[in-house]
Amino acid sequence: MHSFLSRGNAILAYTLSVLSFLTFVCFLSTVLVDSRTGVDINTVKIVVKNVPDYSASREENDLGFITFDLQANLTKIFNWNVKQLFLYLTAEYITPSNVLNQVVLWDRIILRGENADLKFKNMNTKYYFWDDGKGLKGHKNITLSLHWNIIPNAGRLLTVPAIGQHTFKFPEEYTVNRV
Repeated sequence: MHSFLSRGNAILAYTLSVLSFLTFVCFLSTVLVDSRTGVDINTVKIVVKNVPDYSASREENDLGFITFDLQANLTKIFNWNVKQLFLYLTAEYITPSNVLNQVVLWDRIILRGENADLKFKNMNTKYYFWDDGKGLKGHKNITLSLHWNIIPNAGRLLTVPAIGQHTFKFPEEYTVNRV
């Protein structure tokens, strides 16, 4: 009647169809889950320096140094469909030369099973807060906000902003001593 290969092919095709359907149903079970939570961000130390840019232009640009506190409890975000979280802290500001500036200052990966109750004090930024020009000195409206990407087991990759942000200003004068 049917050969061994055709029966094996039918079983494999049916099995893959059922697994695909179950994966889709599992994805649907977490689509409406709210993945936002509140955070508390504060700046501890804020310094701005004027340093030379060693590119072809040789002009000086602003470099900001920030020390911050961050508290967030991300344990409720983890469910069966969350493999890991990729957190990143961004600074947003407006300058005359650019309508919107976004700079990633810090990031971290939290795997499922790790401690997701974050309580960081006096953290330094992981990346330079470099401005293309002199847009940081005396700037009065820099906004820090935390975002995260949810890496799922099945489904789409979500980018979620935290509830809460922190606004601060840079000093009016450049710091001349070492930071």
